[in-house]
Amino acid sequence: MPRSVAVLMDPIGSIKIAKDTTFALLLEAQRRSHRLYYMEQGDLALRDGTPWARLRPLRVQEDPAGWYSLGDAQWTDLRELDTVLLRKDPPVDPQFVYDTLVMDVAQHAGVQVVNDPRALRDCNEKVFALHFPQCMAPTLVARDPIELRRFVAEHGDAVLKPLDGMGGRGIFRVQAGDKNLNSMLETLVQGDSHGQGRQFTVAQKFIPQISAGDKRILMIDGEPVPYALARIPQGDEFRGNLAAGGRGEGVPLSDRDRWIAAEVGPELRRRGLRFVGLDVIGDYLTEINVTSPTCARELDKQFGLNIAGMLFDALEARPTLA
Repeated sequence: MPRSVAVLMDPIGSIKIAKDTTFALLLEAQRRSHRLYYMEQGDLALRDGTPWARLRPLRVQEDPAGWYSLGDAQWTDLRELDTVLLRKDPPVDPQFVYDTLVMDVAQHAGVQVVNDPRALRDCNEKVFALHFPQCMAPTLVARDPIELRRFVAEHGDAVLKPLDGMGGRGIFRVQAGDKNLNSMLETLVQGDSHGQGRQFTVAQKFIPQISAGDKRILMIDGEPVPYALARIPQGDEFRGNLAAGGRGEGVPLSDRDRWIAAEVGPELRRRGLRFVGLDVIGDYLTEINVTSPTCARELDKQFGLNIAGMLFDALEARPTLA
C-alpha cells in the first residue's frame, strides 16, 4: 500500500547520486509508489505541541544531469505522514538535537521515524562503540592532553580523532615520540591557556590491518547485510574513508564480522536503530554509524543487491521494533 515518506537531509542538489545511500532509499520508495516529500533542517517547527514541517513534494530519477524535482513548499502537520527518514550527515550538533526533539513528538503520535530520534541523540558514533568493549581495540575518550599523551606512549602507535567528525576529517595517526603530537592535541582538544582541553578526543590503538580496508557493515533491524565494503587506503594515506580517497571493494563477511554484528545487533534493535553502519578494521569494531550510514550503492552494484529494498521490506513489515 502506498505510504507518505518524508526525508530530512542535507541539500539534495549537492549529493553525488552514484554513491549516495539516501538517494537509493528515495529511489526505492518511489519504485514502491510511495509519496515522497523533502525537507531540510530549517523546515521544522513546533506549534502548540504539534510538529510541523515545510514539505516539498519530491520526484527522483537516476540521471546525473537532473536527479530530482521539487514541488511547492507547504507547511504540513507531521502527524499526517507515515514515515520520516532522518538522514542528515554528522555532526549531531545542537541544531540537529533540536530537530530530533521535534521528531520525538511526531514519533509519539505514531509516525515511523528512522532512526529513532532519541537514539540519534544518545548514540554518538564514536562513543556508542565503547558499549561493546569486547569488540574493540584499546580506546580512550578524554579531554585531558596528559592522558591522551600517556595513551599514545603506552601503545606506541595510535589514531586520534574528534568525536563529531565524518569522512576521515580531523583524523591523525601518531607514534610515541612524535614531535607533532602536542600540536595535534591542541587542534583536537582545543585547550585553554592552562592546557585544559575543551573538546573530547578519541585515541585508539592503531590497527595495522587497515591496509586491508576499513570495512563498513550495514545492519538492518540488527541483522547484517552479508557483504561489507572494505574501504582501502591508497598510496601513503592511512585513512580508508572514501571521502579521503579510499577505494571501495566489496567482501563477504568473515566469522569475526558476524560475531561483532551478533554482539551489537540486539542493542540496535532495543534502541530502535533500524539502519546502521558498523566500521570494522581487522578484528575490531571502531565506530557505529547511526545518523546517515552509507555504502549501500557500492554494495548494490558489486553484488546485485537492493539494500534499500531490504530496509523498506523491514519497515513495512514491522512499523516498530517494540
